[in-house]
Amino acid sequence: MSEGQHVDTIEYFLQDIEHHGRNERTAAAYRRVLSEYETFLQERFDTTPPAASYRDCMAWIHEMRSTHSESTVATYASYLNRFYSYLERVGHAEENPMTVVLEEMNETIESNPTRRDITLAEMRAFVADVRHPLHRAIIVLLLKTGLRAGELCNLDLIDCHLAHGAKDWQPRAHIAGRPDSLFISTEHTYGEESGGEQRTASNKRKRETVIPIDEEVKRALVQWLAIRPDTPSNPGGQTPEPLFVGTADNWGERLTPKIVHHVVTSYAADRGWYRTGGGAAENVTPHYFRHFFTTHLRDRTGDRGIVQYLRGDVASDVIDTYTHNWGNRVRDTYLEHIYTISG
Repeated sequence: MSEGQHVDTIEYFLQDIEHHGRNERTAAAYRRVLSEYETFLQERFDTTPPAASYRDCMAWIHEMRSTHSESTVATYASYLNRFYSYLERVGHAEENPMTVVLEEMNETIESNPTRRDITLAEMRAFVADVRHPLHRAIIVLLLKTGLRAGELCNLDLIDCHLAHGAKDWQPRAHIAGRPDSLFISTEHTYGEESGGEQRTASNKRKRETVIPIDEEVKRALVQWLAIRPDTPSNPGGQTPEPLFVGTADNWGERLTPKIVHHVVTSYAADRGWYRTGGGAAENVTPHYFRHFFTTHLRDRTGDRGIVQYLRGDVASDVIDTYTHNWGNRVRDTYLEHIYTISG
C-alpha cells in the first residue's frame, strides 16, 4: 500500500466515524492520535499503520506511557483498536494487532464488562479437547493460576520448582525451599533487556509472587517438558532458559503473548467462544481465564486477600501477611480450594 493510500485509509476511517454520528471534537481527537501514531511508526519502524505488527503497537503504547497518564493511554488504545477493527472489516488489514495489546494492558477500556458465563463442567470439556502438550500446559496454567499471558511468556525454567524427576535445573533462590511453585518476577518490561534478552511482554505485578501449583498443573508441565525443544539462541547457557518455547515456526524460541492469544482463541473459536471483532462479553481469551480463576477461587475460599496475592494485585498491608506466611496460609488454602479441570 502506498503512502497516499494509507493516508486515505485514515481519512476513510474518520469519515466512517463521522457517518456514525461522532461529533467534530471526537473526530478531531481520533485524527490527532492516529496522526501521532502514524508519525511514530514512520520514524521508529519505517512502516505504515496497515502494515504495523502487534509489537509495533505495543512499542507505541510503551512510548505513550512515558508522557501520558494510564487513563489517557487506555483512551488512545481504544482509538487505535477501533481504527484497526475498521481496517480488518474493510479488508485493509488481515488482523487487528491491538487485540493482543489490549490483553496485555493493565487498563481495561470497559470498567466492568459483562463476560460469558462458562461453568466449570463446560471448561473441563473445553480442556479435554486440548491434546498438544504445549497448548495444554498453557491453558491449564492460565486457568489455574490467574497468570497474565505476558507473565507466562516471561517464565524461565529457574522460575519453576517441580518436585519431579523431569526437573534437571536449579530453581532460583526465592523458591528453592518451596517445591511445586512458580516465581513471578516484577522486573520484566516490554522492549527492555532482562536476564540477558529483550522481553516481548511486561510483568504487571508490583510485588514478587510465589504461586503454588497442584498435581494437575504439575502433570501438564511435566508432559510439556518431556517434549520441550532446546533453545537454539542460547549458546553455553548464557541467559535463562524460557519455560515455554515454540514448537512451530518459532521452534525453540520464547513464546510471545500473540502466540499464547492465538493458541487460546483457536480452541475457543472451535467451541463458539471466540469471534473476530467480538468483545469481552463474548470472547474467551487468555484474559478471560484470569477472570475465570479470580471468580471461582474467590467464591470457593471467601478470601479476597489470597486471590489478590496470587493475581499480583496491589492491595492493603494484609498482603504482607500472605507473603510472609506463604506455606500454611497461601499454599494450603490454594490446594484445598483450587478446582480441577481434567474431569
